[in-house]
Amino acid sequence: MKTLIKIFFTTVFVLILANLLPGVNVTNWVTALLVAVVLGLLNIFVKPILVLFTLPATIFTLGLFLLVINAIIILLCDELVPGFTVAGFWYALLFSLLLSFCQSLVVGLSEKESRN
Repeated sequence: MKTLIKIFFTTVFVLILANLLPGVNVTNWVTALLVAVVLGLLNIFVKPILVLFTLPATIFTLGLFLLVINAIIILLCDELVPGFTVAGFWYALLFSLLLSFCQSLVVGLSEKESRN
């Protein structure tokens, strides 16, 4: 159930961010749902491999290289999902930062509610 809720909120955030950022386009809500699922799968399977291969760069930059990895994941999703386009690296970086921030707010609020 938690996974479905995360996918739902990620879908909503993808739609909102696509309307706010001029370099990110999503054709419809089904595409946004597909983006949410693909992003989840890429974060599960591809991101750990990228983090492992770029560990020296991540350590050298004190973890800031993880932002680049997040942008790469967004660009991979752009290539995999038809109807989802990102204008370039900087829009992907900004999109990933804002999406991560929104997702962390939802996780924080859900953990707060579960404690009460």
